[in-house]
Amino acid sequence: MMKFFDNLPPMDHLRSEKMSFVQLIIPVESAHRSITYLGELGMLQFKDLNDDKSPFQRTFVNQVKRCGEMARKLRFFSDQISKACITSAGRPAMQPDISLEELEVRLAEHEAELLEMNMNNEKLRQASNELLEFKLVLLKAGSFLVSSQNHAVPAERELDENIYSKERDRESLSLLDQETPPEMLNKAGLRFISGIICKSKALRFERMLFRTTRGNMFFNQAPAGEHVMDPVSGEMVEKIIFVVFFSGEQAKTKILKICEAFGANCYPVPEDTSKQRQMTREVSSRLSELEATLDAGIRHRNNALASIGSQLWKWTIMVRKEKAVYDTLNRLNFDVTKKCLVGEGWCPVFAKPQIQDALQRATIDSNSQVGIIFHVMNAIESPPTYFRTNRFTHAFQEIIDAYGVARYQEANPAVYSVITFPFLFAVMFGDWGHGICLLLGSFFLIVREKKFGSQKLGSFMEMAFGGRYVLLLMALFSIYCGLIYNEFFSVPFRIFGESAYKCRDTTCSDARTAGLVKYRDPYAFGVDPRWRGSRSELPFLNSLKMKMSILLGVSQMNLGIILSYFDAKFHGSSLDIRYQFIPQMIFLNSLFGYLSLLILIKWCTGSQADLYHVMIYMFLDPTGDLGENRLFWGQKPLQILLLLLAIVAVPWMLFPKPFILRKLNTERFQGRTYGILGTSEMDLDHEPDSARQRHDDFNFSEVFVHQMIHSIEFVLGAVSNTASYLRLWALSLAHSELSTVFYEKILLLAWGYDNPIIRIAGLTVFAFATAFILLMMETLSAFLHALRLHWVEFMSKFYHGDGYKFRPFSFASLADEEY
Repeated sequence: MMKFFDNLPPMDHLRSEKMSFVQLIIPVESAHRSITYLGELGMLQFKDLNDDKSPFQRTFVNQVKRCGEMARKLRFFSDQISKACITSAGRPAMQPDISLEELEVRLAEHEAELLEMNMNNEKLRQASNELLEFKLVLLKAGSFLVSSQNHAVPAERELDENIYSKERDRESLSLLDQETPPEMLNKAGLRFISGIICKSKALRFERMLFRTTRGNMFFNQAPAGEHVMDPVSGEMVEKIIFVVFFSGEQAKTKILKICEAFGANCYPVPEDTSKQRQMTREVSSRLSELEATLDAGIRHRNNALASIGSQLWKWTIMVRKEKAVYDTLNRLNFDVTKKCLVGEGWCPVFAKPQIQDALQRATIDSNSQVGIIFHVMNAIESPPTYFRTNRFTHAFQEIIDAYGVARYQEANPAVYSVITFPFLFAVMFGDWGHGICLLLGSFFLIVREKKFGSQKLGSFMEMAFGGRYVLLLMALFSIYCGLIYNEFFSVPFRIFGESAYKCRDTTCSDARTAGLVKYRDPYAFGVDPRWRGSRSELPFLNSLKMKMSILLGVSQMNLGIILSYFDAKFHGSSLDIRYQFIPQMIFLNSLFGYLSLLILIKWCTGSQADLYHVMIYMFLDPTGDLGENRLFWGQKPLQILLLLLAIVAVPWMLFPKPFILRKLNTERFQGRTYGILGTSEMDLDHEPDSARQRHDDFNFSEVFVHQMIHSIEFVLGAVSNTASYLRLWALSLAHSELSTVFYEKILLLAWGYDNPIIRIAGLTVFAFATAFILLMMETLSAFLHALRLHWVEFMSKFYHGDGYKFRPFSFASLADEEY
């Protein structure tokens, strides 16, 4: 058996890329250019050799500050362009045409110019706003001051209806509604203040005036007639014009203070009508001139912003690249005596020639007399994990990485999840009608791939677009499983020929009670359409899907254990093969592998044996008579043998490995040689180059407890994980029954009426229920359950997931960052 497994391939093509730990010694004159070329290549992850220093203690901190300041100015330009609603030009070539120093000077000039224009525009806008308010006050407040002979039009007297509530007393209303001629004001020694205030503050403003003056004032108001800009918020708000009549200098002081507190703007209004008209004409003339000046200033500002916007993307990328280069240079050691920078990092083995070529070009282009030294070193820490993916496999790799990044050179579950994940989803979602809907959605995302890839999408749309190829395979497998289940929106079809069953009579009245009669060979593919609506439909489908779930679960768990063998073989750990892989295979297949065998035999022979009874009494009464539950010759001795193997496998997993590790550790420290037998917990001297790992001192109690936990977890998990795969049966049944309810209780019920309105309403409800419940909620539910089966039941058999990603220094990701 072991010889057979030893002859199997190591499956190293399914593992992460081999990595090398390298050191670079770069002369100062070529440091910037070499880091730039490495950023364009994007195949070297630099190690921070100055992690004990704060960002302000590093060598190139001033350059980083300069780039940060330029990035701030670019964000300021971007915000101004967005507020001005100016559409930027398309992205130009990313190669900068000017140096960083020239760009810094240009950005400072543009910022100073833009700030000055903003300040001037703000002053002009404020002056224009004040003139507009003055004009409105002159037009509205003047009507309160004319004599009663000139106030024939009572339109202004109707304005208080929108201000005062019906609960105010009649005396207050009559007092505030009075209009007093100027002649009477002069005789009585009354004075007035006019101004404008926000409508939302008018009621509180009036109450405060009334209380402060103890009622010794007249208050008249009228709406401004148009919205005016609020100087604080900058928004257009509704305002009202007011005139307050009072007597005495003390009352005037109080009223002015209240106006200031409420943000009311007061403007002088002459009592003479001719002076009012003259002042109104002057204000209107000044306002028109100011608006013309303001429009010219805005056009000039927009032209400047448009000119900046055409170069904004190129400048932003240039600044981001420079900042990234200096951030990377801060990770290197600066040796003043040798006039060079020393850097260390990880790179894939296949990328070393490309890196050396980039460094050579940097030396030539910088006219350096000294070349850059690049050599491979040995490392203590574990290398990062790097999988080369494409747009098809990227989403599947992200699903696995969400659980945990693989260890260096660990078997990658994403390779198998490309098939197993959408297939297990389809087992729960099997309906080829719903699968076609998902297929159309995935085709839509794939066809418009370039357009969506260059746009900023919402959170849900971004998630769907990122998993478009996952959705494609989920749809294809759903169509396949739907054809097996023979369900098209829960309706069966005779696609692969006629049914093998028929009714007992022509009316089929007893199909649900007496059942059907088989009269020909079985249906060619999938479930016979005659099962739909028959008496034994639900028991048959329940039995089929439940047994199928167990078979799929045991198969996938066996695949996980087999992958643990390939991991152990790849890392040269024969202890893990002998004392983990073999007993785990024996224990799982002695119990649940045997159950899968019984299911297949029962399907092939048509036996009526009760498999529940067989499995229960395999433990309770191994030597008892099987009776009618006997499926094949020699079943009882085989069950006893399998039970004994399962019992023996538990201590086989638990005890040998910790004691052998202790013995090997003792022999190593006593100086005696020992064989090449290795394990993942040992310090392997034969591991090549940077693949060596750091190991702590051997502690037998910790190793034994860890092995005991691992063994108990596997034994209990073998039972719970197998039961967990029954979710395939449960969700498949729920999806089928829910689809049937929507079809029969909504669509068919509505179609039974002759009224077209009821039919259209029923069809609409059925479409919405199918789209939002079956195609969205059920899709999400099946997706999450398939995710759980992979993360827990499958990957727990072999996957550690405690590595870290390879994150190289690259300019490729800079374009996707926000401003």
